[in-house]
Amino acid sequence: MLLSVLLQAAAAGVGITKMGAAIGAGLAVIGAGLGIGRIGGTAMEAIARQPEASGDIRNNMIIAAALIEGVALLAVVVCLLTFLM
Repeated sequence: MLLSVLLQAAAAGVGITKMGAAIGAGLAVIGAGLGIGRIGGTAMEAIARQPEASGDIRNNMIIAAALIEGVALLAVVVCLLTFLM
């Protein structure tokens, strides 16, 4: 299915750079979603095992999620700049 979409885009005259930028933006968003989901799940398991450390675990989870969001936003911006240039 992906191959047919790529072949249709290539036949329509869309540059390979623009297709790569679109795919890169999608992968960045998917990766960020998976990363933040994994952080949340692991943090909930850690809090369930040690409820007295929930404050520290929550703070570390929020910092890690913010860092992942920052990297994902940077990747999407770079892909969009590549797409528009």
